[in-house]
Amino acid sequence: MTDLFAPEGGPEELICSSKGCQNPATHSILWNNPKIHTPERRKTWLACPDHEPTLRTFLSARDFYKETQPIG
Repeated sequence: MTDLFAPEGGPEELICSSKGCQNPATHSILWNNPKIHTPERRKTWLACPDHEPTLRTFLSARDFYKETQPIG
């Protein structure tokens, strides 16, 4: 998964976390697994407009989904 912060030396394009997708990410999907993460911990997946609903649904089915935020 791509880091949300670009390394020194310039901006980096954020890419969707969906398997095989190379589209630019426009959303940040925040989630946590309550069995292994503290309640305040948030993991992040990046999503393009096409995959945001699919990734959100996947996480919601497992009660991991917290929220989606726009990037930028």
